[in-house]
Amino acid sequence: MTRQEQLIDTIPENPQAKSGDQAVITAENLNVYYGNFHAVRDVNLHIAPRKITAFIGPSGCGKSTVLRCFNRMNDLIPIARVKGEVRFEGRNIYDPNVDPVEVRRRIGMVFQKPNPFPKSIYDNIAWGARINGYRGNMDELVEESLRGAALWKEVKDKLKQNAYGLSGGQQQRLCIARAIATKPEIILMDEPCSALDPIATLAIEDLMKEMVEKYAIIIVTHNMQQAARVSDFTAFYNVDEGRTGELAEFGPTKQLFTKPRQKATEDYITGRFG
Repeated sequence: MTRQEQLIDTIPENPQAKSGDQAVITAENLNVYYGNFHAVRDVNLHIAPRKITAFIGPSGCGKSTVLRCFNRMNDLIPIARVKGEVRFEGRNIYDPNVDPVEVRRRIGMVFQKPNPFPKSIYDNIAWGARINGYRGNMDELVEESLRGAALWKEVKDKLKQNAYGLSGGQQQRLCIARAIATKPEIILMDEPCSALDPIATLAIEDLMKEMVEKYAIIIVTHNMQQAARVSDFTAFYNVDEGRTGELAEFGPTKQLFTKPRQKATEDYITGRFG
């Protein structure tokens, strides 16, 4: 049996379809290269709307690389090349006629470390809306976004203060509010809790559970407990002998964590490697 046949046998083509959901974003034969290095091979993946999907796997397996493909962040790496398709609302976002800035507005991203701008709390939220030509009531948008990130009550009397004065957990929620302010359909999170303490981590996890009522969320995490706690679906990535990343298994989180189809998945989840 070929590797492709094995994947077809072990990965449901669209596990979300069983629950009646339509994919909000789809990767088709996605391959990523950094120079001559083949970083990720033949990823086929469907992401459901208003669900949390976790990407897990050992370091170097390509999970963050795939995540960055979903809003064309890899375009900012000169040696990166992406082949295949990423379809969002039926259109390939790598089509030459697609504006990557518009892609990033509609598919927001929260990074590993909080990265507020050296501006006021208010201006951190308003910045993205302004550059996208927002014509509505900015005060209302700022409040709505901060409420959406469960931060309004803590900062409503400090909006003109520098965002650097917030705690790490508050800064990360501010970055989530900043992403919300551009009215995205999908929010990507690349290890958003890795720099936070347990209390702040729990706050972010609780926030994700609230946000998923409005957004599809994809989170990269090394924390197996976190993936099990917050996600509806989990994608396990692994590396082959040439250190090329590949999607090894994908399915509902409960099934993947309790009855994985691949031994490598079980070994990773149980801590035998990775």
